[in-house]
Amino acid sequence: MKQLFLIGIGTGNPDHLTGEARRVMAEADLFLVPHKGDGKTNLADLRTQIIADVRNDATVALFDMPVRDESLPYIARVDAWHDEIARIWTDTMAQHPEARKVALLVWGDPSLYDSTLRIAARLHPKPDIRVVAGITSVQALTAAHAIPLNTLNAPVTISTGRRLRDQGWPSECETLVVMLDGTCAFQDLDGAQFDIWWGAYLGMAEQILDHGRLADVSDRIIARRAEARAAHGWIMDTYLLRRLPEK
Repeated sequence: MKQLFLIGIGTGNPDHLTGEARRVMAEADLFLVPHKGDGKTNLADLRTQIIADVRNDATVALFDMPVRDESLPYIARVDAWHDEIARIWTDTMAQHPEARKVALLVWGDPSLYDSTLRIAARLHPKPDIRVVAGITSVQALTAAHAIPLNTLNAPVTISTGRRLRDQGWPSECETLVVMLDGTCAFQDLDGAQFDIWWGAYLGMAEQILDHGRLADVSDRIIARRAEARAAHGWIMDTYLLRRLPEK
């Protein structure tokens, strides 16, 4: 049986690699590295550079990521996309029958708003799946702004831009971390009621940050986000919103 190691590598800074990640990478027989499509080749390049920094004799198998069928409803679209990725992983691993330990480097951590574990569960024959924890974009965001994630003795909600856009601010929520927001859903909130801490390309040389009362910085963040996306061809960003106490 093959072993498939899903290794969290943080948010783009090679120093995010844990000692466990380096040990597992040193023992891997094969690395699967996805292409993300036009404009995102530097993501694959960064993965291969991280691998090369750990070892110079690694066997790397590049594969092209499929495109989602936008004609399907969202859930059906994602399910079909995951099925296709699982098929590609299976075919790629089959081309390397001698590889017993296979590694796939995951941005952030495989447990948080990442589909790698769900895709791995679709593999047939199913390998022995092992997870190596990594630094999340949430950790990288709060570290970059030097803020605590939660207020004193208070909970935190982690959600997506899609849910914030479609359902609004969660009830009884003080602190909300938003991921996967391609439409800047925060602009639909009453900006006078929230502070925001925003970051893009967290941990990378391209990192950009912004913070302030949402009403004051919303337009600036939207503009900076658009400029960065145009410059790099892609963007990964995360932000934390905190509701101000009622007066």
